[in-house]
Amino acid sequence: MSAPRRAAALVALLGTLFLLGGAATVSAHSAVRDTDPREGSVLKSAPREVTMTFTESVGITDDSLRVLSPENRRVNAGDTQHVPGRSDTVRVRLNDDLPDGTFTVAWRVVSADSHPISGAFTFSIGKPSETTVPVSVEPAVNPASGALYDIARYAAYAAVSLLLGVAVFVLACSPSSAEPLRGLVRAGWWTLLATTVALVFLRGPYERGTGPSTVFDPALIENTLTSRPGWALLARLALLAAAAVFLVRTEAALRRSVEPKPAVLAVGGFLAVALAVTWAVAEHASAGIQVPAAMTSSVLHLLAMAVWLGGLGALLTVLHRSSTPLAATSVTRFSRIAFTSVTVLVLTGVYQSWRGLGSWDAVFGTSYGRILVVKVCAVVALLAAAAFSRRWTARLSHDVEQPAQKPVPEAAPEPVPEAVPELEKVGAGGRAAAGNTVPSAAERRPASVSASVTETTAETTAETTAEAAREAAREATAETTVGSPSAPSEPSASPSASSSASAPEEAGVRHRSLRRSVLAEVVVGVAVLVITTVLTGTQPGRAELETAAAESTAAAADGPTASTTLIPFDVGTPGGHGKVQIVLEPGRVGENTVEAVIIGPDGGVATVPEIRLSFTLDSQKIGPIDAGLTNKGGYWGTESLNLPLAGTWTMKVTVRTTDIDQVSETRRVKIAR
Repeated sequence: MSAPRRAAALVALLGTLFLLGGAATVSAHSAVRDTDPREGSVLKSAPREVTMTFTESVGITDDSLRVLSPENRRVNAGDTQHVPGRSDTVRVRLNDDLPDGTFTVAWRVVSADSHPISGAFTFSIGKPSETTVPVSVEPAVNPASGALYDIARYAAYAAVSLLLGVAVFVLACSPSSAEPLRGLVRAGWWTLLATTVALVFLRGPYERGTGPSTVFDPALIENTLTSRPGWALLARLALLAAAAVFLVRTEAALRRSVEPKPAVLAVGGFLAVALAVTWAVAEHASAGIQVPAAMTSSVLHLLAMAVWLGGLGALLTVLHRSSTPLAATSVTRFSRIAFTSVTVLVLTGVYQSWRGLGSWDAVFGTSYGRILVVKVCAVVALLAAAAFSRRWTARLSHDVEQPAQKPVPEAAPEPVPEAVPELEKVGAGGRAAAGNTVPSAAERRPASVSASVTETTAETTAETTAEAAREAAREATAETTVGSPSAPSEPSASPSASSSASAPEEAGVRHRSLRRSVLAEVVVGVAVLVITTVLTGTQPGRAELETAAAESTAAAADGPTASTTLIPFDVGTPGGHGKVQIVLEPGRVGENTVEAVIIGPDGGVATVPEIRLSFTLDSQKIGPIDAGLTNKGGYWGTESLNLPLAGTWTMKVTVRTTDIDQVSETRRVKIAR
């Protein structure tokens, strides 16, 4: 396998490993702020509708909210709709004359940044029913559909980097031969086209949580094409068609690296920006705070990433595969472009990090922050590799400029004796022919002197000619190209033959070092690209902390979230006294767990035949609700105590020590919302 193919295989393998390691279901980017009816509440009369409010705007379908009766029948009276003027609030009307019992609301919506979320909650009418609908809350995204969708997203990012980065390298850096890069441009275009089409079909199963078998479902495709992510994908397909025309029209630039006209650069720039916008409108930038600034930053970030990483791939390909040596001016131009791209990446990255995190607590306290730290470390490694590349580029550029700055002394012409015309005869007939009759001034000299002068002149001239040829071959590599030991050059005299001989060796070492550093940049760049894609599928730290803070504030305002109550008891028989410790967690509306432990007279854990526990809310005339404790072996407990309303409840515990001896005690506990 050739070196370029080994390098490409290494990069592809690294990318695949990151894909397999990072193709996990994305985190939700929106959260439930409130529901009406509240979760776990008990209503005196049936509500007319169910309303849900989220932390950001959400997308819905006709059945985003499904309300199920105790008998597991749908009681929706219509389709799910947004509340007028509220993109973050949805509702569904209910049938009239609903029976008493516990109802289950199963919901599924799409966050503003295009990621689906789902869940379920319950409320009761009259009183909670003994059995509720068995709802299994499945993942928001089907694992198989989610994996395929993520792979297509990763490939789309890589393809746009290849397409834009290589095109910019050819048009801006003017390599001596663009022939090896034509395949990269075509690969980027076709890959981006294929992944975009795949995303159109996979978007429906991804949003609905269905398997890959539904990719061609007409209803899902129609829903995708009428949503904002679908519009972005359609726009991307149209822009790819325009990009194909643009690439065909600029075939001369891709083949011969001719200087592009300003109009060509303007058209190419517009297409590049428009392609980047199709990502920004469907990712984090489209939701949250400062949307216009975030959209602009996202577009610049994507373009800078594509120009840098795609350009690195182009540079690596030319260094390995081009039959024409790469001009040092092209390397220098790309070095400047890469520096500008890195500057843009740093500035936009800092802004996006601040927008996504919001505080220092989110750096290590959220998944988004921890992934961002990994990305920063990878970017630092990438910058280190880039620094090595810039160093080798500077040295190669110095090799090009140094011969032009050093004056080349002209060799003094050596006197040529009049016997020089006899060189051919001397070479053909040996020294004996030097004395032959020749009509020249040499005949007037003694034969021995003439032969000696002729022989010496021939040897000196031959040596001078050979030395000049060797000097020209040694110094040709530093004249106009990088790393070519056989490029043509003007012969120049060198005072030191040994230093001239080492020049091409040093140039070759620097050329190989540049290739290795560029390969390292490409490998680390692939890792950065994959981490970035994973980051776009993670809930921003700011949103995660805001949701947690809202829940914590609500819980703190309503009262404690857990309670431990120690109740003394005495049945009036010898040894029939002690304490019962009751732990109620979380002590909020909805499902709670209860653990009841008997502490005997000696302070150790004791066992009793039975413990009963009930709760009554006198202010609302609810109860008593039996906790249904069961013997867990050493303690009595339950995990399914449903308390429907917040308030101060009366907790009654009955401890039976024998078949006929028992005692009941009461305490008041506060249940939060």
